[in-house]
Amino acid sequence: MSLYRHFIIFKPYGYLSQFIYNLKRNKKLLGELYDFPEFTMAIGRLDEDSEGMLLLTTDGMMSEAVRSRKVEKEYYVQVDGRITEEAIEQLKKGVEIGFKGTRYTTLPCKAHILQDEPDFPLRGRKIRDERHGPTSWISVTVTEGKFRQVRKMTAAVGFPTLRLVRVRIGNVHLGTLQPGEVMEVDGFDV
Repeated sequence: MSLYRHFIIFKPYGYLSQFIYNLKRNKKLLGELYDFPEFTMAIGRLDEDSEGMLLLTTDGMMSEAVRSRKVEKEYYVQVDGRITEEAIEQLKKGVEIGFKGTRYTTLPCKAHILQDEPDFPLRGRKIRDERHGPTSWISVTVTEGKFRQVRKMTAAVGFPTLRLVRVRIGNVHLGTLQPGEVMEVDGFDV
């Protein structure tokens, strides 16, 4: 049996990808979802407004391996408007975004329009009403993870992100996990 423990969770909307938050405002933290062992860390992050797969481990070396640029991270993204093939091509080639006060061009990535809306549970906070115009869902797969990168990328091509759900990290898929669910696994074969 391994000395380390590993978990796959479906991070719900409105939670921070951390266990400790020292600022005064009350925030929902990962430790509220499950009784994780001491020294558990999130591998990478999803911002408070994002949902989906988060890997947690007590093994720092595993964290380094998963965060490497060799490992793909796939997101299903609901965007404002009917996204065009031209915008998808721009995403694939790389777009210029702001990062830490400078301009940064994202690495080439994979992207395509999803023909069917993903079957995710409704989010606690309503995204918006259809009366405000159409939306579309796309898949974006990146190997890097700058702060709010996918959101900045879709905005850069004229289609702001309304909802963002990470569905895959390497070979590990979100599967049928529901928001807030935690599954302990033997390890990650990314």
